[in-house]
Amino acid sequence: MGNGDEPFITAVKPLVDAMGGEMMPPDQAGPDDVVLAWEGADVVAVRLPQLADSLDHILAAMERKRGKPLAELDRKAKQEIVRTLEARGAFSVRHGVETVAGALGVSRFTVYNYLNREKES
Repeated sequence: MGNGDEPFITAVKPLVDAMGGEMMPPDQAGPDDVVLAWEGADVVAVRLPQLADSLDHILAAMERKRGKPLAELDRKAKQEIVRTLEARGAFSVRHGVETVAGALGVSRFTVYNYLNREKES
Protein backbone atom coordinates (compact mmCIF):
# COMPACT_ATOMS: atom_id res chain seq x y z
CA MET A 1 0.00 0.00 0.00
CA GLY A 2 1.88 3.03 -1.29
CA ASN A 3 1.59 6.55 0.08
CA GLY A 4 -0.43 7.72 -2.91
CA ASP A 5 -3.11 5.24 -1.89
CA GLU A 6 -3.75 6.91 1.47
CA PRO A 7 -6.73 9.06 0.34
CA PHE A 8 -8.45 5.99 -1.13
CA ILE A 9 -7.84 3.92 2.01
CA THR A 10 -8.99 6.82 4.19
CA ALA A 11 -12.15 7.07 2.06
CA VAL A 12 -13.11 3.38 2.30
CA LYS A 13 -12.11 2.83 5.95
CA PRO A 14 -15.41 4.09 7.48
CA LEU A 15 -17.35 1.68 5.27
CA VAL A 16 -15.07 -1.24 6.11
CA ASP A 17 -15.30 -0.38 9.82
CA ALA A 18 -19.11 -0.12 9.66
CA MET A 19 -19.27 -3.61 8.15
CA GLY A 20 -16.86 -5.00 10.71
CA GLY A 21 -14.36 -5.81 7.99
CA GLU A 22 -10.59 -5.83 8.19
CA MET A 23 -8.20 -4.12 5.76
CA MET A 24 -4.89 -5.63 4.69
CA PRO A 25 -2.32 -5.36 1.90
CA PRO A 26 -3.63 -6.92 -1.35
CA ASP A 27 -0.86 -9.54 -1.39
CA GLN A 28 -2.21 -10.96 1.88
CA ALA A 29 -5.72 -11.46 0.47
CA GLY A 30 -7.30 -14.87 0.71
CA PRO A 31 -9.75 -16.36 -1.82
CA ASP A 32 -12.80 -14.93 0.01
CA ASP A 33 -11.36 -11.45 0.50
CA VAL A 34 -12.34 -8.51 -1.70
CA VAL A 35 -9.43 -6.69 -3.36
CA LEU A 36 -10.12 -3.03 -4.14
CA ALA A 37 -8.29 -1.46 -7.05
CA TRP A 38 -7.82 2.25 -7.74
CA GLU A 39 -6.62 3.61 -11.07
CA GLY A 40 -5.64 0.14 -12.25
CA ALA A 41 -3.64 -0.92 -9.20
CA ASP A 42 -4.70 -3.20 -6.33
CA VAL A 43 -4.66 -0.95 -3.27
CA VAL A 44 -6.20 -2.80 -0.36
CA ALA A 45 -7.87 -6.11 0.45
CA VAL A 46 -10.94 -6.29 2.66
CA ARG A 47 -11.79 -9.34 4.74
CA LEU A 48 -15.52 -9.38 5.37
CA PRO A 49 -16.82 -10.63 8.72
CA GLN A 50 -18.81 -13.80 9.25
CA LEU A 51 -22.54 -13.06 9.45
CA ALA A 52 -22.72 -13.73 13.18
CA ASP A 53 -19.77 -11.40 13.84
CA SER A 54 -21.47 -8.82 11.65
CA LEU A 55 -24.55 -8.85 13.88
CA ASP A 56 -22.41 -8.30 16.98
CA HIS A 57 -20.67 -5.44 15.17
CA ILE A 58 -24.00 -3.86 14.15
CA LEU A 59 -25.29 -4.09 17.73
CA ALA A 60 -22.10 -2.50 19.08
CA ALA A 61 -22.37 0.33 16.53
CA MET A 62 -26.02 0.94 17.50
CA GLU A 63 -24.97 1.10 21.13
CA ARG A 64 -22.19 3.59 20.38
CA LYS A 65 -24.56 5.74 18.33
CA ARG A 66 -27.09 5.89 21.17
CA GLY A 67 -24.43 6.45 23.80
CA LYS A 68 -25.64 3.79 26.22
CA PRO A 69 -26.25 0.05 26.44
CA LEU A 70 -29.21 -1.05 24.32
CA ALA A 71 -30.64 -2.83 27.37
CA GLU A 72 -31.14 0.61 29.00
CA LEU A 73 -33.36 1.92 26.18
CA ASP A 74 -37.10 2.19 26.61
CA ARG A 75 -39.54 -0.24 25.02
CA LYS A 76 -40.30 1.99 22.02
CA ALA A 77 -36.58 2.42 21.23
CA LYS A 78 -36.04 -1.35 21.53
CA GLN A 79 -38.90 -1.97 19.10
CA GLU A 80 -37.32 0.50 16.69
CA ILE A 81 -34.00 -1.35 16.94
CA VAL A 82 -35.72 -4.68 16.25
CA ARG A 83 -37.37 -3.16 13.15
CA THR A 84 -34.03 -1.80 11.91
CA LEU A 85 -32.30 -5.12 12.53
CA GLU A 86 -35.06 -7.03 10.77
CA ALA A 87 -34.66 -4.77 7.73
CA ARG A 88 -30.93 -5.56 7.75
CA GLY A 89 -31.55 -9.31 7.86
CA ALA A 90 -30.38 -9.86 11.44
CA PHE A 91 -32.95 -12.54 12.11
CA SER A 92 -31.89 -14.72 9.20
CA VAL A 93 -28.58 -15.33 11.00
CA ARG A 94 -28.41 -18.44 13.16
CA HIS A 95 -29.11 -17.44 16.79
CA GLY A 96 -29.97 -13.91 15.61
CA VAL A 97 -33.02 -13.63 17.85
CA GLU A 98 -31.04 -14.84 20.87
CA THR A 99 -28.17 -12.47 20.13
CA VAL A 100 -30.50 -9.47 19.77
CA ALA A 101 -32.52 -10.45 22.85
CA GLY A 102 -29.31 -10.61 24.88
CA ALA A 103 -28.16 -7.19 23.67
CA LEU A 104 -31.55 -5.63 24.42
CA GLY A 105 -31.85 -7.33 27.81
CA VAL A 106 -35.18 -8.92 26.88
CA SER A 107 -36.39 -12.48 26.29
CA ARG A 108 -36.52 -14.16 22.89
CA PHE A 109 -40.29 -14.16 23.34
CA THR A 110 -40.25 -10.35 23.61
CA VAL A 111 -38.21 -10.04 20.40
CA TYR A 112 -40.70 -12.31 18.61
CA ASN A 113 -43.54 -10.14 19.97
CA TYR A 114 -41.87 -7.00 18.58
CA LEU A 115 -41.46 -8.74 15.20
CA ASN A 116 -45.07 -9.95 15.14
CA ARG A 117 -46.41 -6.54 16.17
CA GLU A 118 -44.64 -5.04 13.20
CA LYS A 119 -46.26 -7.52 10.80
CA GLU A 120 -49.75 -6.79 12.18
CA SER A 121 -49.54 -3.01 11.70
